[in-house]
Amino acid sequence: MENRPTTVLLADDHTMFREGLARLLTSYGGLEVVGETTNDEGAVALAREKKPDVVIMQVQIPFEEAKESLDKMREVEPAPKVIIVTMFEDPAMMRAFLKLGASAYVLKSSSTTQLVGAIRAAAFAPEDRDAVVGMPAAMLEASGAGSESVLSVRELEILLLAARGLSNRQIAVRVHLAEGTVKRHLSNAYHKMGVGSRGEAARKALAEEWITVREITGEEDAG
Repeated sequence: MENRPTTVLLADDHTMFREGLARLLTSYGGLEVVGETTNDEGAVALAREKKPDVVIMQVQIPFEEAKESLDKMREVEPAPKVIIVTMFEDPAMMRAFLKLGASAYVLKSSSTTQLVGAIRAAAFAPEDRDAVVGMPAAMLEASGAGSESVLSVRELEILLLAARGLSNRQIAVRVHLAEGTVKRHLSNAYHKMGVGSRGEAARKALAEEWITVREITGEEDAG
């Protein structure tokens, strides 16, 4: 079982992109594409049949349809990890999909190496999806690296709370973690971002639009 390849299912309505991606992924060791389909409905049906480790899906508009598809995918036994691959460079949308249960949000402008990194991170991460990365394009372009250089969902959540001025102790209470764990997440985020303080991290996150002024002020929570 240790040598079993990670099985992947592809769902995208662009045939050329989907078939090209299938060929690229199978050229990497340890990955096997077990099915392809054009839409989310087909992805759910194939996931039930093929039982893949990871499903790669495009963003479906309207958003409610995407949410419904992710809900159905979570009901598949065993539930695969889901990676969203999209052209929408939107940090807010990225966080929304991750909160809905997707394991990663990858732009189509990302390299195959970065996507493979996300697949492997999703497949081998613990059940807690906060351990799996999302991929804002600006961060990837700045780092020039793969999944090890992007913030996890938990790191992004803690960075936002830190930007709001909460202490490590207050953040720990808010997200139900030990204070030491919060400090570690912040330290990891600083390292990945190339900054040395909360202020620098908040300014960079705002400049790159990973977080917004409305989120910092708490207006969205109030709504």
